[in-house]
Amino acid sequence: MKARLGGERIRHPMWHLVAARVLEFWREPAAIFWVYVFPLLMMVALGVAFRNRPVEQIRVDIQKVGGEAVGRLPTEEGVVSAGDGAAGLTSRAVWKMLAGNGRFVAAVSDGATCRHRLRTGRTDLVVIPGGPGRRCEYLFDPTKPGGELARNAVDDALQRALGRSNPLATRDTKFDEPGGRYIDFLVPGLLGMGLMGGGLWGVGFAIVDMRIRKLLKRYLATPMKRSHFLMAMMVSRFVFLIPEVLLMLLFAWLVFGVVIHGSLALVLLLVLLGALQFSGIGLLVASRAQTLETVSGLMNLVMLPMWVASGIFFSSERFPELVQPAIRFLPLTPLIHALRAVMLEGATVAAIGWELGAVVLWGTVTFALALWWFRWN
Repeated sequence: MKARLGGERIRHPMWHLVAARVLEFWREPAAIFWVYVFPLLMMVALGVAFRNRPVEQIRVDIQKVGGEAVGRLPTEEGVVSAGDGAAGLTSRAVWKMLAGNGRFVAAVSDGATCRHRLRTGRTDLVVIPGGPGRRCEYLFDPTKPGGELARNAVDDALQRALGRSNPLATRDTKFDEPGGRYIDFLVPGLLGMGLMGGGLWGVGFAIVDMRIRKLLKRYLATPMKRSHFLMAMMVSRFVFLIPEVLLMLLFAWLVFGVVIHGSLALVLLLVLLGALQFSGIGLLVASRAQTLETVSGLMNLVMLPMWVASGIFFSSERFPELVQPAIRFLPLTPLIHALRAVMLEGATVAAIGWELGAVVLWGTVTFALALWWFRWN
């Protein structure tokens, strides 16, 4: 809308506010870093840390058994035979079996040292060889990552070394295609995280900062409507949103080979709706906050459950079924699920209808509440 003042046309006040917010943003190098550079650095760090690589070596400690003849080898008579399984194995015998397999890093130690190394995480598994008439024992913590895997891998290696044969012939084929790697899973989560942080901090924090600097009182003295001001805060966020998202997607494609299996237009639509959603939440959080400490605490309270449970870095399905309804209710959860469905599975609008509806509902309701609850001072 345009009006005339003294023969000169002027723009709608909302666009003046948008232009002011854009100029204010560009004058803050720190803001540019957190919006454009930090997400790329996080993508590089996590993409390298969780890159596809060969299976890590398994650390195994073998406990010395009192009175054993360490020099005996597994092929010597009386140590082991096809009929008695692992009975009678010595620590050196187990070490010889595992040392020839490049997957294991094996060492022989006394019982106290083995347990200390297992307790402090320096080894994945302790093997206690079975003496005459005793079974071989595996000591591990099944709750630790890799504990159960180490036990099964070592047992398989020892059983094979003792002559076990598998009746089923198999072969392994490495699968490393775009769409099935961790970095492919991670990029939609980082997009959602950026939308959440930009909406809450870029909109909500800015409003409280303006309230502290008494700028909102000056706006109160103008004929500008609250809706114009709040819409200007949201639109100014959208100005930086598109280049931010395109830069992240382009970087992921060039550096890590991440491809979008669905529609790019649908991805951009989800991004715009997600930005609307979290801008509305940011407006609502900041509508009455009077200090930076208050708004910081409220934003951390809002974001922390979504950081942990909405599936940014790992699937939200890892949580118990009992809490899944609460997780699905979080604003970030349907957005990330929809982004992953489109980017990784090529989902269409019909396939993500519920997620789209949830995102639109969150954005509409929070903006309406912010418009009703907002105060200039």
